[in-house]
Order: sequence, then C-alpha cells, then structure tokens
Amino acid sequence: MAGRPAVSASSRLLEIMRKWYYNAAGFNKLGLLRDDTIYEDEDVKEAIRRLPENLYNDRMFRIKRALDLSMKHQILPKEQWTKYEEDIVVLPLHSVSYLDEKISPLRCPLDPIKSFCEANPYPLNCVETRQRKITTLNHI
Repeated sequence: MAGRPAVSASSRLLEIMRKWYYNAAGFNKLGLLRDDTIYEDEDVKEAIRRLPENLYNDRMFRIKRALDLSMKHQILPKEQWTKYEEDIVVLPLHSVSYLDEKISPLRCPLDPIKSFCEANPYPLNCVETRQRKITTLNHI
C-alpha cells in the first residue's frame, strides 16, 4: 500500500502543472475555451458544422470577443476569465460520429445475409469488431 500515496501525490502534481499551463497559455484571459483554439482542418470544420446552434453561436461570440480584445490589446477582467474547472470539451463529443463515418463509411454489404461488419473490407475499423475485441479482453 506504500505505492498508493505516491500515485495520488503525482496526480496532484500533474493537476497543478495542468492548471499552470492552462493559465500560462493565455486564451482563458480572452474568455476562450480550449476547443476554440483548435486549428480548423477538414475534420474540425465538419465537427463545428454539426454543433447545435446554441453551442455554435456561443463559440462565435467567444471568438469575436477575443478578436476584439486582441485588437485593443486588452484582456477581460479576472472574474470573467475562463477557469480550468469550467472549460468544457465540446468538439470531440460531436465529431465522434463524423470520424466513425470517415473511418468506415457505410456501404451495402456484398452478401445481404452477412452483417455490415462481416462484409466490411476494413474489419478493424468496424464498431462491432472493436466491441467484440473489448468484451473478449474483459473476459481474460
């Protein structure tokens, strides 16, 4: 049991470092979330397009406010900064379905008797195959 306190101490140290880096990055002083600073490639643009309207509007407001503050060489008052605990991850939750579609696009199975995963030419990308592997690993 001597290893237990060392793990919690190292995790606390790691958490302190994460908070320090979050504040040192500076985007929180402009009211931005971590997801607002992601480079927009094709996948991120599609994930943004799939966001619900209220989350999309909030994101656009934060980005426009940050651009305005940046042009004025100002930052928000400290009580309006985004806190580490309040930063939510929005994009990965909504982009999972898009990335799944991109990895294994739905095609008609060659044999109608077989399921999609059995007829899929890329079986490692199939959701059912991944779930089967996970459940078999849990039984070991």
